[in-house]
Amino acid sequence: MSKETLLDKNGNFSDTLPKSNSFRQWDDATWHNIFEELPVATIVSVSRPDTRDFSPMLLSYTIEIQYKQVKWRLVKKASQVLYLHFALKRRALIEEFHEKQEQVREYLQSLGMGDHVAVVEDADEPDDGAVPVNHDELLKNRSVPSIAALPIIRPALGWQQSIAETAKLAMQGYLNHFLGNMDIVNSREVCKFLEISRLSFMQEYGPKLKEGYVTVKHLSKISRDSDTPCFPFTLITFCSSSWQKVWAVLKPGFLALLEDPFDTKPLDVIVFDVQQIPKNKGSHIYLASPIKEHNPLRDSFNVSCGNRNIKFRTSSSGKVKDWVAAINDTAMRHQEGWCNPHRFRSFAPPRGLTEDGSEAQWFVDGHTAFEAIASAIENAKSEIFITGWWLCPELYLRRPFENESSSRLDALLEAKARQGVQIYILLYKEVSLALKINSLYSKKLLLTVHENVRVMRYPDHISTGVYLWSHHEKLVIVDYQICFIGGLDLCFGRYDTSEHKVGDLPAVLWPGKDYYNPRESEPNSWEDAMKDELVREKYPRMPWHDVHCAIWGPPCRDVARHFVQRWNHRSKAPNEQAIPLLMPHHHMVLPHYMGRSEDMGIETKYTEENCKDICRQDSFSSQSPMDNIPLLLPQESGGLVATNGVKKVNGLEVNGDIHNHTTEGNGSFTFSRKSSKVESRVSETKIKVDPMDPTSDTDLDLMAQSSTKSSEEFSDTSEEGDHGLSCVESGQVGPRISCHCQIIRSVSQWSAGTSQTEESIHDAYCSLIHKAEHFIYIENQFFISGFSGDEMVQNRVLEALYRRILLAHKEQKPFRVIIVIPLMPGFQGGVDDGGAATVRALIHWQYRTISREKTSILYNLNLLLGPKTKDYISFYGLRSYGRLSDNGHVATSQVYVHSKLLIVDDHTTIIGSSNINDRSLLGSRDSEIGVVIEDKEFLESSMNGEPWKAGKFAHSLRCSLWLEHLGLHEGESSFHQINKVHDPVADLTYRDLWMETAEENTNIYEDVFACIPNDQIHSRAALRQSTSHWKEKIGHSTIDLGIAPEKLEYEENGEIKVAEPMERLRSVKGHLVCFPLEFMREEDLRPFFSESEFYASPMVFL
Repeated sequence: MSKETLLDKNGNFSDTLPKSNSFRQWDDATWHNIFEELPVATIVSVSRPDTRDFSPMLLSYTIEIQYKQVKWRLVKKASQVLYLHFALKRRALIEEFHEKQEQVREYLQSLGMGDHVAVVEDADEPDDGAVPVNHDELLKNRSVPSIAALPIIRPALGWQQSIAETAKLAMQGYLNHFLGNMDIVNSREVCKFLEISRLSFMQEYGPKLKEGYVTVKHLSKISRDSDTPCFPFTLITFCSSSWQKVWAVLKPGFLALLEDPFDTKPLDVIVFDVQQIPKNKGSHIYLASPIKEHNPLRDSFNVSCGNRNIKFRTSSSGKVKDWVAAINDTAMRHQEGWCNPHRFRSFAPPRGLTEDGSEAQWFVDGHTAFEAIASAIENAKSEIFITGWWLCPELYLRRPFENESSSRLDALLEAKARQGVQIYILLYKEVSLALKINSLYSKKLLLTVHENVRVMRYPDHISTGVYLWSHHEKLVIVDYQICFIGGLDLCFGRYDTSEHKVGDLPAVLWPGKDYYNPRESEPNSWEDAMKDELVREKYPRMPWHDVHCAIWGPPCRDVARHFVQRWNHRSKAPNEQAIPLLMPHHHMVLPHYMGRSEDMGIETKYTEENCKDICRQDSFSSQSPMDNIPLLLPQESGGLVATNGVKKVNGLEVNGDIHNHTTEGNGSFTFSRKSSKVESRVSETKIKVDPMDPTSDTDLDLMAQSSTKSSEEFSDTSEEGDHGLSCVESGQVGPRISCHCQIIRSVSQWSAGTSQTEESIHDAYCSLIHKAEHFIYIENQFFISGFSGDEMVQNRVLEALYRRILLAHKEQKPFRVIIVIPLMPGFQGGVDDGGAATVRALIHWQYRTISREKTSILYNLNLLLGPKTKDYISFYGLRSYGRLSDNGHVATSQVYVHSKLLIVDDHTTIIGSSNINDRSLLGSRDSEIGVVIEDKEFLESSMNGEPWKAGKFAHSLRCSLWLEHLGLHEGESSFHQINKVHDPVADLTYRDLWMETAEENTNIYEDVFACIPNDQIHSRAALRQSTSHWKEKIGHSTIDLGIAPEKLEYEENGEIKVAEPMERLRSVKGHLVCFPLEFMREEDLRPFFSESEFYASPMVFL
């Protein structure tokens, strides 16, 4: 029995009474009843183990409880009901005792006996000592008359055939007594008897399933609150034993462990994950299984999920069977469940097979994506999740930056944190000797923003032994309603427009170190972020091309589930045991879709069989200090319904939607597709609530208001173009479209704690390439892949492309593969510099894939197809030019292609963070995430002159990119622009426009700059000669010879002419150039033994 004095440290009586777990906090305003209305109980049946035994205490009652729309069944013995009765009686007596104690205290104080001590001896002490005063009527209401319990023990006095009916009536009468009283129903005793908790009826976590007390051992390292002392009675039960009694709550996608049913802070969350498929046919894998103990008095079972095996004990073998059956039935029964792999062997199922609110919208380049992210953050109501490879708190999400101080990332987060929004940021913890992104500085700065901002870094290199791999995802998730996913980190150097300027003097768009060119210099420190790293008069910035997207509905919740899994895995790291776990809010577990994978246009069969040949609530959120980071609870993937029945959302609604398409989804931010500025909108829409949601019998009206500023410099309207597109004016923001969506990822034990490696991005790439009918368009930061049998490079994207091209040639059908990649790796150093071994190594592996050695695709295709190879596949890069300042140097730089994009047949799109290399695709290395978006709304188009139904999402994105790359986004009408590029296979588009533009632009750049890389430089000697010549001629140049001479001599029609460089450059159309396939062809660019990179594993570069 615990003992607490009622005296304070000065010897006076304390106002705080003893703590008790059995007392409801009567005057605590923060108390929330579990039941808002009275439940209804019905006795379904009565049974006993032996018909010859008439003992009433052995009778078992099957009780069905209904609360609102929720029903569940309990099996209780008469003895348990009587125990409940005595517990309620005991509770009433204790409460009466506390009332008397108050009177005694007042009496002792009146006698001046302040040094006396009042002691409470009770195994179940009050939670915070709150005691009701003058509660005579209340005590009466909380007491069940003993006479009501008497019929329960007397049913055996009748005839045998009437025993069951008599017992049923007796128990029904007793249940009606306490279920008809709101105070009794919400008592802890009744709630435990009914097996309910604070999680039971929260729809965002899924339906109510099994709950109850169990004991576990693995929580011994998780410290309890500091104000929970080890009293004498606990020394045996807790302090000396690692087994702890917890309340387990089973939900469709997870098992949560709470200290108490009324607790709001989970001690642990076991997120159900894909289990390994049995090798032997007919065998089964179970999530939970009973354990045969050496001690027959112990009843245990094991739950194995991911890389975790957790042992549980219960009070009987019957309870073990119940728990094992409930967990396996919940997690393993349904093919759509989280423990079964889905298409592409992904953890997430395809979404959007019904009208479930799955929608997507694309953004080209940083300025539109950052604008959208800023608006979503500004409209956040509950929680924000952010993870990335690199994050800069001083990044401005809107420009010009001088007019947008409130759009700085740390300022945006601070404003929302002050409003109570909980913000969770997971950073990649780099190896500081290899990278200079300084995540420690970012973490320290973010932790000073507000206590509602929690930040963790991962991996811990020493404890995990992970040094080579990184967390590469780029995610922003707001209120579980909208998710941003793609290639853009929230960091310096990523903001850009379709113009891709190389200069900014005076600084207007890129302040300080945001004027970024990693080819020239990587800052040693980011702490003085507003101080320039580069001399703007001498060096261009490196323009940045990227693709990002926003998704809504169930796929957004799938992404949030992934974040939860990573966050919880990080919080369990050895040096993070003191960090409590976090609980996110809404709909992340149940795969709520009313269909099957085989309904999709893309089959799973190729991935699982053929591919083997070529590939390998605010509810519990507390505003705690920053060191108090709780566990994340994954939640159901249905529509979010607040407690008042109103659905809360954030979203981006396209202005002037295609063909009057009505958006049905979660949210109504408005992003104009003509303008690059987000407009303020207040709009109403009807939401189709998930058909599996019990509250969704009617549509819900909702209204979400955006507070985004508008500017006169941007248009307020969008103009619908032909071919169903209304994004052609700027080409930077796509339509918000209802789509099929599936989340894919690369994760393993080290990165997410999964039981097996997931490489669903790799599987998706191979499958989609295999099934392509007409063309494939790829933009990616890297292109390093291998053929079947290549032991060095293990991903098989190259093999899939090769096979598909050979099939097209065999069938004599036109087929195009267009690949756009960076001209040079985005790392510091010239190709011939002493410290640039990494640059050379990456160039080597890329050319090994593309055009050199027997491992390259062009080498093998040329052997079979000869000159026709170009009809099937070609490689390109992007380049830009401009003056560094008024009357300053004319400069050029590659436009760094950082997008991770695949478009197939204008039907299917992959957008994400994954590069085409082993690091990103094998799953066991870098962690990645992406989304497969398959159109289900189509418009009239053509393929090689034949009619074709093009998907609105894929077609609009590809056309936007091509218009930008080809320089067609200005000058002509929408109809003529789209008409030029809408057919990607026709010779008029592929040869006469795309290839010809790239070749002309390439020739102009080589005439003006002789820039690197180019096809005329085949060796280091030639590179040194060219570099020496141009630096001597100009006096100053960049690493890649990007400065033009003041006067330009060129040959035209056999004559030598002199012109201004800008005059010649005005003939450049867009940014498209040919990828130089002959550059450094005579050199072996692998690291020398004298370079430190020589001793690094080749896997680092692959």
